[in-house]
Amino acid sequence: MRIRPAADDDFRDIRAIARKTWHDTYDELDEDLIDQTVDDWYTDDSMPLEAPGTVVLVVESTEQRSADGSRAKPDDDDGEIVGFTHAVVQGDTADILRMYVDPDRQAAGVGTDLHERLVEQLRVYDVERIRAFDFAFNDTSRRFYKGLGFERTDVGEVEIAGECYDEAVYTLEL
Repeated sequence: MRIRPAADDDFRDIRAIARKTWHDTYDELDEDLIDQTVDDWYTDDSMPLEAPGTVVLVVESTEQRSADGSRAKPDDDDGEIVGFTHAVVQGDTADILRMYVDPDRQAAGVGTDLHERLVEQLRVYDVERIRAFDFAFNDTSRRFYKGLGFERTDVGEVEIAGECYDEAVYTLEL
């Protein structure tokens, strides 16, 4: 596994991971709504790589798979993207706006490794706290962030296609 800064040509893979994860995770949402939201939210415009205080990382698998799905020889130069994160620093707080790992790779430490690398990147900005946001109904996200030392500190709202959904806010003091 290799974690690196995202590049402009990664957005097709970022959208694919987001779409697969949203469909796997958010049963409460309509499939068409998920597809439209992913198309709107996971673009180079909504995740500008060069914006000040912005960190976008991708995880590449160094384990290649054959056409039949079996493991093939590792190749560090051509890894499949299996996860990503997007955070923005504002003052002494960094907000993790997105963190997704391919559902087939979850519970294997990919998300934890991605989080640790993200924290390393955010420390450069001298942040005092990191917040993460997700739908309040997402128990997997709650367990993930709690396992990393975050505490649920607030509930907000996110609007998608005119509908409001409760959004949990998790905070990690550094």
